[in-house]
Amino acid sequence: MSVKTIGVSDALHAYILGTYVKESPILAALREETARLSEANMQISPEQGQLMSLLTRLIGARRVIEIGVFTGYSSICVANELPDDGLLIACDISTEWTGIAEQYWEKANVRKNIDLRIAPATESIQNLQSEFGPESFDLAFIDADKKNYLNYYEGCLELIRPGGLILIDNTLWGGDVVDEQVTDEDTASIRRLNDLVGNDPRVHACLLTVGDGLTLAMKLQ
Repeated sequence: MSVKTIGVSDALHAYILGTYVKESPILAALREETARLSEANMQISPEQGQLMSLLTRLIGARRVIEIGVFTGYSSICVANELPDDGLLIACDISTEWTGIAEQYWEKANVRKNIDLRIAPATESIQNLQSEFGPESFDLAFIDADKKNYLNYYEGCLELIRPGGLILIDNTLWGGDVVDEQVTDEDTASIRRLNDLVGNDPRVHACLLTVGDGLTLAMKLQ
């Protein structure tokens, strides 16, 4: 029994991966290729990917928004759980990183379910509001530039149906959210987001200590 979340040592993390995480060969290969990039720290952890897969299945998601694709690991985790006619709209600004993603989407046989949109995500969200209308998506995952996190959250909240989920990555930000000496724009933006979501009457939310912090917010009626 513990009154707070325990720390995760390297050995304990390896135990979690070995016992519960069932990473496909394609996902493992993508993670290994991404690890060779200078931006490899932008990759989500395998256990976070598995959690996202489970949540997608639990809510029976058919239509998903992803804000920030990187090399496509999270896209595959989610798209694998969609029905044959399911749709994941993947928003990013990098053709270099999403070029890697598209190769692995093909290998994972989920490319047919993914609509990649290369544009600033604020523009893509506005277009989705016009194209699909409010409350027309089941799940959103936000993992992009931090200064726009509040804009992404508000935009996705309009698009998500009641009972749908918004997942937000990096909300512990390496612990910097509690370090008063850290005052850069990204950290300040994450603090503002956490303050809003933690007190937002429109959602039922929690912050999980998975990866770099994963916020789950379920939209209420």
